[in-house]
Amino acid sequence: MQKRILLDGQKFQITIKRLCHQLIENHHDFSNTVLIGIQPRGPYFANRVQQELSKILGKDTIKKGDLDITFFRDDFRRKDGIVSASSNNIDFIIEEKNVILIDDVLWTGRTIRSAMDALLAYGRPAKVELMVLIDRRFSRQLPIEPDYIGHQVDSLNSQMVRVSWKETEGEDKVILLSESNK
Repeated sequence: MQKRILLDGQKFQITIKRLCHQLIENHHDFSNTVLIGIQPRGPYFANRVQQELSKILGKDTIKKGDLDITFFRDDFRRKDGIVSASSNNIDFIIEEKNVILIDDVLWTGRTIRSAMDALLAYGRPAKVELMVLIDRRFSRQLPIEPDYIGHQVDSLNSQMVRVSWKETEGEDKVILLSESNK
């Protein structure tokens, strides 16, 4: 298995800061904007974005929630065994709010489609935007494109992008895994 590091260390942190500054340019003080991390890995990214925005803006009232999409996926009935869902953690209404959906990797677009369906249970947003740490841009199955991109990578379907978070794996790192041709 070959590994190529896409982001780590200071570059990882700078990427998150850059994305936060882009959000501030478009959403100013976040009085009408909320962050929603898509389970299971998006909440780690959403937490980091919320923390950085709070630091930059000097306010700790930026609303953030976690959205489970398990039963909105188009493949959940195809999986063997019992499907286990994560919990939703959204304690606010998104009606007429600007929603930033946040996930770690955008690949086929199916997760985002599921998230948009699940999101409607919390109201009708004024606008929905998408932020991803990694955009695997040439593998879309649905016409979904991110508004905010940390890093783009051109990858094959046989390759895998793995995001490690300090909170769970002990370090912030994004690697591209490829099978060796030996």
